[in-house]
Amino acid sequence: MGNRLSQIATRTGDDGSTGLGDNSRVSKASGRPQAMGDVDELNSHIGLLLCEPLPADVRDLLVDVQHQLFNLGGELSMPGYELLKDDALLQLDTALAHYNAQLPRLAEFILPAGTRAAAQSHVCRTVARRAERMVVALEQGEAMRPAPRQYLNRLSDLLFVLARVLNRVDGGDDVYWKSARLARMQADDGHGGPGDSNIGAGR
Repeated sequence: MGNRLSQIATRTGDDGSTGLGDNSRVSKASGRPQAMGDVDELNSHIGLLLCEPLPADVRDLLVDVQHQLFNLGGELSMPGYELLKDDALLQLDTALAHYNAQLPRLAEFILPAGTRAAAQSHVCRTVARRAERMVVALEQGEAMRPAPRQYLNRLSDLLFVLARVLNRVDGGDDVYWKSARLARMQADDGHGGPGDSNIGAGR
């Protein structure tokens, strides 16, 4: 591993190709490098989120997620290998249940806004969704385990929930979408908002 990392500027990618973990070379525009790049971008955005003041439990969780995303990227780079384990998915499911239980039900759509930490969590969520879409596209062309797709799907949900948690750290709240049409509908029928969902969460 040390030898592999000893030279960063190899110039082998100057022709528009990149090497995978099985020593094959593919176009940088092909599905695997694009999925790997999206996962790397997501990990970098989570690193930026970790620069913010965060509750200790959220920080510990996100550090673990960074390691799991590195495993996920490694699995994408080595066709046929399994690096992302079942306990990674279980960790996300457990965290989702834990943090969701602390939050009020959503009665309205919310905006990706609020504190800087919450807004950055929303950025991470959107990048996770893009990475998930790229993995789904990759699956359409070759056989893959479902774990990478499932992990990114659950992680994007968790990041949405964490954004809501982070907006409440100092007694704040979600930033609600002001929809004139929704306000008219509520006035007409006396009902609340669209229910326990969010246009950005998009399971």
